[in-house]
Amino acid sequence: MYARDTARIATPIGWVEVTGDETRVERVAILTEGAPAHATAAAVTEAAEQLQAFFAGERRTFDLSLAPAATPRGQALREAIVAVGYGETLSYGQIAARALSSARAVGQACARNPLPLIVPCHRVLATGGLGHYSAGAGLTTKEWLLAHERRNGSD
Repeated sequence: MYARDTARIATPIGWVEVTGDETRVERVAILTEGAPAHATAAAVTEAAEQLQAFFAGERRTFDLSLAPAATPRGQALREAIVAVGYGETLSYGQIAARALSSARAVGQACARNPLPLIVPCHRVLATGGLGHYSAGAGLTTKEWLLAHERRNGSD
């Protein structure tokens, strides 16, 4: 087991903090306050670089080793959320249908998502509007991320 490491980068939505070890990313947090932190662990450093490229409009997908979800069901929901493409949105119900689950379960997976941005729960919308967003400044962050992806085009 490798020691935990942290990187923190300044972004237009606040400080993005990546925690993990040499082999995988365990957590991403969007913070309102912070200071730069440089990691030495390979997986954390790679995640920080990919996130910087995402915010620069140069990256649309992530290729990172992630800590697995706590349960197989959680992993299946995570994969269904990751499958929503850059610049696209789907409703909780649409993702639930794809994952053979319920809209409530998708909403809970989004609310508990330890890897926002990488597992793009900002692309999951309520049927009648934006829905919620538990990372960063909530809906303000979600709106910024969706507008950023619209500005930078889709794959």
